[in-house]
Amino acid sequence: MPIYTTSPTRALATGSVLSRTYGLLAASLALTAVTAEVGMRSALAWEHPLLWMILAFGALLGIQFLRANRGLALFLLYVFSGLMGFALGPVIGEFLRMPGGAAIVSEAAAGTAIDFAALSAYAWVSRRDFSFLYGFLFTGLVIAVIGSIAGIFLHIELLHLVIAGIALLVFSGLVLFDTSLLIRQRGVVDPILMAVSLYLDALNIFMALLQILGLTQMGRRN
Repeated sequence: MPIYTTSPTRALATGSVLSRTYGLLAASLALTAVTAEVGMRSALAWEHPLLWMILAFGALLGIQFLRANRGLALFLLYVFSGLMGFALGPVIGEFLRMPGGAAIVSEAAAGTAIDFAALSAYAWVSRRDFSFLYGFLFTGLVIAVIGSIAGIFLHIELLHLVIAGIALLVFSGLVLFDTSLLIRQRGVVDPILMAVSLYLDALNIFMALLQILGLTQMGRRN
């Protein structure tokens, strides 16, 4: 999900940018997995889910606005990743409580890894410029957000399934878009901000797959 900016004062070698970006991405996802496990077992996470999401969003904004201070931006990246895991722990816990919930979560995680790896590999091998997707992806993201808001008031399973499908397509497309930008180095890419973008892509793919698999499982039971 593109939230990065460029800065002419941060001219890093391509290899350094790539290794740092994927290193930060891996560390962030690992931290999220750990704190999600903590969140599943914490009463604080279950009782105040909105609070942790707001704090995570604040950390995300902090990364963007304080990016000039690399040390602080890196610290906020880990704060953001930890808070996201803690906030999503109860959500994952709800899926685990479903019949076959462990399989749903495992399949969503495996599907995310396969989807992300395959799309990243395609972007690397093809070396195509996927910037032309931006308009379509932005439109799809807006539709997904509006649909998600509508879903709060309209408890229609089909609507939730469609929105999850749109989200899956949008964030899969953003993996292509972001990876293409990382490879082609349009300007000078900040590895911390790029890691955040790829992190959001992967996390939202995982959540979309959770929704799709969970709703499909519920449909079979009904």
